[in-house]
Amino acid sequence: MSEDTAETPSTEIPGTEQWSDSSQNRTVFISEKRDFKYLRSGIIVVTEGPDKGRKVDIDRQRVSIGRSSGCDLILDDPSVSYQHAEIVVDESGHLLRDTHSTNGIFMMGHRIRSVFLRPGSSFQVGNNLLVFEPSQDVVSVPLSLRDRFGHALGHSIKMREMFAVLERSATSDLPILIHGETGTGKDLLASAIHSYSLRKNRPLVVMDCGAVPPNLIEDVLFGHEKGAFTGAEGARDGMFQQADGGTLLLDEVGELRLDLQPKLLRVLESGEVQKIGSIRTTPIDVRIISATHRDLWSLVDDGLFRQDLLFRLSVVEIEVPPLRERADDIPMLVKNFLEKHNERRASVGKPPIEIEEDAMAFLQAHPWPGNVRELKNVVERTAHMLEGDMIHRRDILLDMYGSKTRTTLPIDTSIPYKDAKARIVEQFERQYLIHLIQEENGNLSAASRKADIARHHLRTLCKKYAIPTGKKTTS
Repeated sequence: MSEDTAETPSTEIPGTEQWSDSSQNRTVFISEKRDFKYLRSGIIVVTEGPDKGRKVDIDRQRVSIGRSSGCDLILDDPSVSYQHAEIVVDESGHLLRDTHSTNGIFMMGHRIRSVFLRPGSSFQVGNNLLVFEPSQDVVSVPLSLRDRFGHALGHSIKMREMFAVLERSATSDLPILIHGETGTGKDLLASAIHSYSLRKNRPLVVMDCGAVPPNLIEDVLFGHEKGAFTGAEGARDGMFQQADGGTLLLDEVGELRLDLQPKLLRVLESGEVQKIGSIRTTPIDVRIISATHRDLWSLVDDGLFRQDLLFRLSVVEIEVPPLRERADDIPMLVKNFLEKHNERRASVGKPPIEIEEDAMAFLQAHPWPGNVRELKNVVERTAHMLEGDMIHRRDILLDMYGSKTRTTLPIDTSIPYKDAKARIVEQFERQYLIHLIQEENGNLSAASRKADIARHHLRTLCKKYAIPTGKKTTS
């Protein structure tokens, strides 16, 4: 693998600040008006293997690689998964990420999960060798001028980018797939999409595919005629008919039984629904929004989800960032939660509750495995149990851990083992570094000696978790 460390000249954009860090292959452009973000483009070329010669321009923020016809770079090699990998372009560079493929991605003989690419980086996907090269072109990504979409809040770049996509697609009838971890607010986004659509005066019907017993899902979705089965004493409309003219949200669509997926696909393609026990079909006009925390392409690889149904559901696909990737939004969210709590306090003559700076910094440093839902619960519980009208760091620690020392690990069995383990390791690293840097007053040299790790490695870790360092002395 060739890794060129020479500086890459950057493309000038009038009216912007810019900087280039060749060691990280990073060029960041920040628009003065903040209505666009500008990212460096690139190209991926297959240089060896059965798909030699195929290539894809990285001319958008996310480029997919795999065997599926929906991928940006399609590889026919049977050892490649339907959705094998993706390249995500952000302010830090070009991130190559394994999307839970069966056979993995290899670089320099090692299987990797994610890595930032540098000029000339090569990696193995199945039996193909792919090479990355940056270009002088620039990708412009529109950002929303608003810091909210319905009840979903966020002024971070990632949230405003997502809001911009939703603002453009909400007024259409295109199916939208919302993917995100548990607690990120997928339901709020679905509700907002409906309220901004031309169907806002018609019903929004929610079907939780993970909560309905498997033997009842078909009945709940499509309805039944009288006498269709034992106990069917009268006809009943399913959720498709209940949502006619409006929107149907298929929440946790990844939990839908495989044998029901062809029937759902048939309804989506024909625009007609057939009740259980009926020989007639009824026309329906329904906009579909789906939400899931699961990797549906991995389910396709495992034969648990139909590829054609996934294509039908994901005409527009939204990735909701986890809270740990948008810590800058936490003060805004906390303020919103406290405002609602203070309205109730004001109604009984109590003063408003505020939060100290150190407590807010702790909330921003926490990884939040439960995302916005967990943050909301912590803030509301702390405010409710507070003695006084100022939230201190110790109050949050008491709510979250029962003491200043954690006694149990935040286990989340809804995600794969390796991901759960990575979260715990990440949480440990973040908290350890925060305390270490605070105790040494931002002195990297002193902190590195105390932790017995190299100073340059400590600096890299602090940068990774956005932990500020203060005074610096030579060691």
